[in-house]
Amino acid sequence: MQLLKNLYQIGGDLNGITWAGEDAGFRDANSYALDLGETIVLFDCGCGDTLDQLFANMRYWGLDPGRIGWCFLTHPHLDHAGAAHLLKAKGVRLVAHPYTGAAIAAGDERCCGYLYHKTFVPAQVDDTLRDGETMTVAGLPIRALHFPGHTLGCTAWQFTHDGKRVIVSGDVIGTLNVGYFGWDGSIDFDKTKYIDSLLRFARIDFDVMLSGHGMSHFYMPRRRVEECLNQALIQWR
Repeated sequence: MQLLKNLYQIGGDLNGITWAGEDAGFRDANSYALDLGETIVLFDCGCGDTLDQLFANMRYWGLDPGRIGWCFLTHPHLDHAGAAHLLKAKGVRLVAHPYTGAAIAAGDERCCGYLYHKTFVPAQVDDTLRDGETMTVAGLPIRALHFPGHTLGCTAWQFTHDGKRVIVSGDVIGTLNVGYFGWDGSIDFDKTKYIDSLLRFARIDFDVMLSGHGMSHFYMPRRRVEECLNQALIQWR
């Protein structure tokens, strides 16, 4: 579905855009496509089993999957990065934090294949960005915001599009109707780092938050970050 001009959500089972063959839930994360004219950028790519559905959703909006040039990954969990090896085989460049890149290359427990009773197929990331570093794609600067906690490599992606300051948050911020801050069962989950990440995130001004699952936020999204920070401080200290 279209979210802003030339920006689309093309995957996500929690809101029924894709279906991973199981009851809807958290098996296929949100994936986004940004049409920059000369290329299309994806943010996360789903579990892999739904890639044909992602491509069909793109075609519905007149987007040719063959134009995908880049995929920026928020973290290595299978529901977000399971299709990375398939995109890589099609010539798409994969971008991630160095920690996430190492996890995806290894395909080990950091990718949480065990959670879905699946094997994560490894892939080699092409480019890595650390906190605050920027990559420019088709004239658009995309900045890495390293927010460890949910995983140690969790990275949100920040850019300005159509006059809006956008952050693709991945699973740093949950998307339920309460201050939910994501699954805490990762092998590299870290409460202390998570709280620090939420503190830093809550200081950032932005207009749109594209979430890792479920609904995104187009009105005062920082309030959702503050809700998550509040719940983390209550529950984890």
